[in-house]
Amino acid sequence: MFPTTWTWHLSFCLLAGLVIASPLVDFQVAQPLTLPQGVKTCTIQVLQHTFAFSPEVVAYAPPTDCGEPGSWAGVSLNFTVTSNGTQYDRLGIFTIDNVEIWRTSTPEPTRGDGIIWTYLKDVSRYTPLFAKAGTFVLQLDNIVQTGLDGECATTLYATFYTSSPQHPPAQHADLIIPVTTLANNSGDVASVPPAFSLNVTFPHNIDSIYAEIIPSGNSQEEFWSMNVPNKFYGDLPSDATYGDGPFREVRLFIDGLLAGVVFPYLVVFTGGIAPTLWRPIAAYAALDLPTYYVDVTPFAPLLSDGQPHNITLDVVSAEEDHAVNQNWYVTANLQVVLDSSQKATTGKMTLHSAPDYAFTSTTGSATSSAVHFSVKASRNIRIESDVVTGSGKVTHVVWTQSLSYTNSQSYRQNASTLYQIAQGAMTSTHNGVQTLVDDFSFPFTMDFTYINPNWTAWVTSVDHSYTRDLMPAPYVMRTRIHERQTADAFFQLASTGNFGNGTSSSTFAYSDARDNTYTRSVSSVNSTITSDHQGGTLAKSGQGPQLTSLSKDTLQMGFATPRLPGRSVIQS
Repeated sequence: MFPTTWTWHLSFCLLAGLVIASPLVDFQVAQPLTLPQGVKTCTIQVLQHTFAFSPEVVAYAPPTDCGEPGSWAGVSLNFTVTSNGTQYDRLGIFTIDNVEIWRTSTPEPTRGDGIIWTYLKDVSRYTPLFAKAGTFVLQLDNIVQTGLDGECATTLYATFYTSSPQHPPAQHADLIIPVTTLANNSGDVASVPPAFSLNVTFPHNIDSIYAEIIPSGNSQEEFWSMNVPNKFYGDLPSDATYGDGPFREVRLFIDGLLAGVVFPYLVVFTGGIAPTLWRPIAAYAALDLPTYYVDVTPFAPLLSDGQPHNITLDVVSAEEDHAVNQNWYVTANLQVVLDSSQKATTGKMTLHSAPDYAFTSTTGSATSSAVHFSVKASRNIRIESDVVTGSGKVTHVVWTQSLSYTNSQSYRQNASTLYQIAQGAMTSTHNGVQTLVDDFSFPFTMDFTYINPNWTAWVTSVDHSYTRDLMPAPYVMRTRIHERQTADAFFQLASTGNFGNGTSSSTFAYSDARDNTYTRSVSSVNSTITSDHQGGTLAKSGQGPQLTSLSKDTLQMGFATPRLPGRSVIQS
């Protein structure tokens, strides 16, 4: 997302004062909102800012004309950005009172008419934060200097849905505790390595606690899945890629005990590999990065003593020293449900089977003309506790994770291939009833070939999928998403102006526990939408996105140099 020692790439953002006649509509495929329709709503502008250098920090106050603050049936955000100019793509981080509620990024547009994008996000689970006055921060780091003249003009609105007997208040945690740097003028993300730790004091009357973890690879770790195991690093050209291997595991510790882990989804930002892959259809999750959930209720008997407890986040690899490059941005929040009694929660942890590191293996071979390797990892975690609240409620909690990972890469004459899949099942039960479910499969395939001897032109194809059956906790509706995007691109670096072309096709299917459904199949060629078919109950509501298509040029001109995971080739 930011400049690295790899080849840099540029994106294009709004030039102040430029009137955009017909901007290209960029988007990420996603389901429409499932919040109540036909109820009274109140919409407020949270911020309006053109980003050049610094974060935007604003005072937030909840509306008072849509019922008692916090009694809403739901809360949503509308983030709209217009852009034109020359600029890197950027990571955006939204926080309220030090709690990160959304991580996004900026699409890579083109100069001329510019681009526009809008994303709608359901943030009802963060109602306790919106229910009181506080500090709202959007950190969207930007640089304006010679050669980087672009700025990003943004508006953010929050809409509050009035509750009623037909649409009761949205369920949510009683307390949300940030695990961030607690800065007052930034997005509060911690940069790891090294590990990030924070001491937290919890209420006495804990009923349950769930951690939401938000990680993303940056700089040398943006293309973490394309990194090479150290045992093969010397067999590649020095600028091919980075070492420390492709496996990444995000870990959460409580007082030194492993509470849970994340095998993350590979988010590809819009400047990655070839910009023409992602215009105008951004890779899935580029505008709304995934978050991951761990049930830490088994630790409730330990955390309810009124003393500070250490919460630690880190990221590790499959290498012998488990090291990773710089850097990952990580935060978490702890969503606490309280017991009605004011008495302290008691109980005990009865089982903690959670080794500090995953089981991993690395195999492969290297010759003068090719390098092949495969990295595998697996995880099995089981933690059980008996939790006794002050009101006398006794809960047997079982938290399990069963995860696997495979990454296979081949480097040969002027070409490389990659196949990766992370998959697994995570479940928490409270007295045998499922409270958290996360079954996922994240396959990714890429073929990359340089087509001239000086490594200035290449072709690439990507097959990227996100399949997830998810019921976060507490109180969040179960959803099922299957998304697959296939894309092909040609790209050429040239002193007279970089150029390229690309095609993309995305198929998306959504369903949830309330029988909402949504499907979409959309394709593009060189920034032009060539087909777009939507269906399901949510499409019938008229909430589906409305898109325009622009350039029909066979060859797209004017790109700046894209960012690559190094020169992924073996020279003869």
